[in-house]
Amino acid sequence: MDRIIFHIDVNSAFLSWEAVERLRQGAEVDLRMIPSAVGGDIESRHGVILAKSIPAKKYGVTTGEPVVDALRKCPELVLVKPTRDLYSRNSRAFMEILSQYSDCIEKFSVDEAFMDMTGTRALFGEPVEAANRIKDQIYRELGFTVNVGISTNKLLAKMASDFEKPDKVHTLFPWEMERKFWPLPIRDLFFVGKATEKRLQNLGIRTIGDLARTDYEIIRKNLKKQGEFLWRYANGLDDSPVEPVRPDNKGYGNSVTVPMDITDEAEAKRILQGLTEKVCMRLRKEDVRVESVGISIRFNNLSRVSHQCSLPAATNITQEIYKIVCQLFDEKWDGTPIRLLGVSTAKVVKEGSGRQLSLFDQTDYEKLEKLDRALDNIKARFGDHAVQRAANVTTVKESDKSRSRQR
Repeated sequence: MDRIIFHIDVNSAFLSWEAVERLRQGAEVDLRMIPSAVGGDIESRHGVILAKSIPAKKYGVTTGEPVVDALRKCPELVLVKPTRDLYSRNSRAFMEILSQYSDCIEKFSVDEAFMDMTGTRALFGEPVEAANRIKDQIYRELGFTVNVGISTNKLLAKMASDFEKPDKVHTLFPWEMERKFWPLPIRDLFFVGKATEKRLQNLGIRTIGDLARTDYEIIRKNLKKQGEFLWRYANGLDDSPVEPVRPDNKGYGNSVTVPMDITDEAEAKRILQGLTEKVCMRLRKEDVRVESVGISIRFNNLSRVSHQCSLPAATNITQEIYKIVCQLFDEKWDGTPIRLLGVSTAKVVKEGSGRQLSLFDQTDYEKLEKLDRALDNIKARFGDHAVQRAANVTTVKESDKSRSRQR
């Protein structure tokens, strides 16, 4: 039996969630119906557009561009600052509805997910019927719209969900590729950016079909590893499973999906430090240490990597674990845009276990442990943002400088 995979994507998620919330509070204007955008949070998003309405899109406003550029294109653009808690609540409610239809769901980001719907016809009808049921229930109960893409693998399901928007269900089965998929311009293929588009056009490849029909060895020779998976994508080849994230009972971990792809090393490590802080606080709260640390990275091309290593001694010291996390990240990240980052630990031992000291290690572990405990106490009383490590502040500043140079 062929697999049936859904990709569900919230239409202009942040903006839709802001619009629905305002309408519930009595607003007369629906942000989705006027030129509007979510952005301008200088501290966390550095003044970029996170989401825009369809009317704003007609002015050329794009996600990820500086707010100042968006306002030049559309001076009457209504700007709304992001509301993180609101997005988290809507994301959870969105996922709860999806869980009513399948127990195999992969949360790909805060506003999109894959569902394995294989074998559910007897429960919910044919795939298109089931997709419409899900779409309509989300709108009826939560007030926002989604697109649903249907296929036999994750790649084609995601491509299908990007067809005409909003509030649509689209199929892209292998037998539909020649008609629906191959005529699309090559820039529409998942993971083809401007630079890659130019390189492919120099080879005479202008549509997805052109790439699919080009000899594999030619593509591999010119684009190396990237060419291999782009050629596979153009031919609709993808055997990656839908991977639900299940809790690990043998360790402690934390992960986060990001609303915009991470391409900056400093920003990635800032997030990893925050995740490490939270994991280590849990370890100390429960009076345990760990002997193994790992990271997980999910890229925006559907792929995922993980990397772990054993520690020389059991620890719950943030600085010590974060140093290893950074080493693991440096060994695995190749610059591919990131959608999810995670920090995990394993081989848990009780706090009372002693540390094997080395004659060549002059680190004052007792001092570091006292520092961590003091920070934990401050955050418990005054909140997570009451105190930050200097390294984290430095990282944020470096990230800001990097973005400024890019602009």
